[in-house]
Amino acid sequence: MKLAISGKGGVGKTTLTSLLAYTFVDQGYNVLAIDADPSPCLGDALGFPRELLQGLTPIAEMGDLIEERTGAKPGTYGGVFKMNPRVDDIPDKFSATYRGIKLLELGAVKMGGSGCICAESVLLKQLVSIILLQRNEVVLMDMYAGVEHLGRATSDMVDALLIVAEPTARSLGTAAQIKQLATDIKIPRLYLVGSKVASQADREFITTNSPGLPVIGFLSADPAVLNADRERKPVYDLSPTLAQQAREIVAALQTIQ
Repeated sequence: MKLAISGKGGVGKTTLTSLLAYTFVDQGYNVLAIDADPSPCLGDALGFPRELLQGLTPIAEMGDLIEERTGAKPGTYGGVFKMNPRVDDIPDKFSATYRGIKLLELGAVKMGGSGCICAESVLLKQLVSIILLQRNEVVLMDMYAGVEHLGRATSDMVDALLIVAEPTARSLGTAAQIKQLATDIKIPRLYLVGSKVASQADREFITTNSPGLPVIGFLSADPAVLNADRERKPVYDLSPTLAQQAREIVAALQTIQ
């Protein structure tokens, strides 16, 4: 299964990604977790030891690698460079592994618009395409409030985009914007996950105000999330409630045809 997870900053998308990762590991799958957020924090949510995270560099910041594979320096526009650079070795060579989860940090293209044609943008999109097409494992992409690492060429390779939203109008408004971006590139299956839900009223608010997205599950507001952050442990280990809710979301996803 190949899943992308997006949502407004702070809504809990990284928490959801970490919960899904450990749920799939418990089911016996190999998992590749991709941190595509400009400010990577998925490794901390997964409880990766500090020494492993210190050895990771976002691919977008690896200037020598980008130049080697594309023939152009990062930040170069309008020049000649390879549009299909070799990337198949990158996930294994530049990732870290912990408890059955392989973590890769993509980083962000810092110059130009979302549609820019630059060496680092080409390399990242080629990398995502190869990962979605060729990797024989569960792939989870923790994205920012957008779909910038995906494109029309890869959209049908994603089994689903999960858009995470809190029970607030602003969060659901961002979910609507993400839905439009995803619809523009024709991602076929979009679902809403309600996060930080503290009451039945919260559930009803999310369901009633969903921007035309089916709600595939909810994550409760749980102080274990804060405790996990402070203790640098996966929330999956500390919250039986959230772990069970993640299992229910995975079970629902596994019924998708």
